[in-house]
Amino acid sequence: MSGAGRTRVDGGPRRGRRVLVIGADSRLGRSVVEALRVQEPVRFVAGADGADASGSPAIARLIADADPDTVVHLGLEPRPSLAGGRAAMKERNVIGTMQLLAACSKAPGLKRLVVKSSGAVYGCAPRDPALFAEDTPVHQPPTSGYGKDVAEAEGYVRGFARRRPDVAVSVLRFAPFAGPGVASPLLDYLTMPVVPTVLGYDPRLQFVHIDDAVRALVLAAVGAHPGTYNVAGDGAMLLSQIARRLGRPTLPVVSFGSGFFGALIRRAGIADFTPDQVALVRYGRVLDTARLKARLGWEPEHTTAEALRAHAEAIGLKPVVPGWTKGY
Repeated sequence: MSGAGRTRVDGGPRRGRRVLVIGADSRLGRSVVEALRVQEPVRFVAGADGADASGSPAIARLIADADPDTVVHLGLEPRPSLAGGRAAMKERNVIGTMQLLAACSKAPGLKRLVVKSSGAVYGCAPRDPALFAEDTPVHQPPTSGYGKDVAEAEGYVRGFARRRPDVAVSVLRFAPFAGPGVASPLLDYLTMPVVPTVLGYDPRLQFVHIDDAVRALVLAAVGAHPGTYNVAGDGAMLLSQIARRLGRPTLPVVSFGSGFFGALIRRAGIADFTPDQVALVRYGRVLDTARLKARLGWEPEHTTAEALRAHAEAIGLKPVVPGWTKGY
């Protein structure tokens, strides 16, 4: 799908829910659309490019044409290069979310809104807690980049939830994705021939398998699970541990600030290694998923270590340590 306002509709004879997926052009979006098509409560799925949400008239037409009772918003883009630069990325993530919510406010038949968010909303700082629960006070909120976009977008989602208490609003804060078909600056960094690290830091990192992310989004879309939920694979791994198990030597670098370290990695060809990514590989971040398991009765099928192994195998890397999926 391409072009503002264009949708794909997969229909069938069943009576049931009408779902609109924003961001159906991504690896995640395509998988969510395909998974929703076979769900018994779903009558049809309409898909739109993530960029469609950044145009007010276009998204208003999409909502009016599809007349959905469920909207799944996957359009938040973490990579400036894919959005057309940082300014376009903010336009898409923040203004686009505002416009999507404005259109949803005028949809009388809407019953569910599912938003793909990110653990980046918690930021990264030296005195962060060992685990971030959904209601953990943020010590140092993100001040730029994707994390700031996500925090602002979530604020507008909370405002929408207050205005439309009849809509079940679910916000899923994901750990970084890993697995077959996933591409990200963080994964590119971890699979560099030599992985530069910040001298004196060995952060804990956490991932979620892309298939588990799809399952979580589908669960939220076909049910009614209002609230905010962390979604991540069980366990965490130290950066040094990940590098060893991927067979990648590390190169400790004296940090002269995030700009210097980020520039070093970008010179290696990883264009979207932004300051929030630098903070992540310096301080780390681990999400507490107890709420997701308790309220939704859902657990991921893959641990963090298994998600990373699946990614490594998909790109042709062989693990060098037996039993590496155990994590710690």
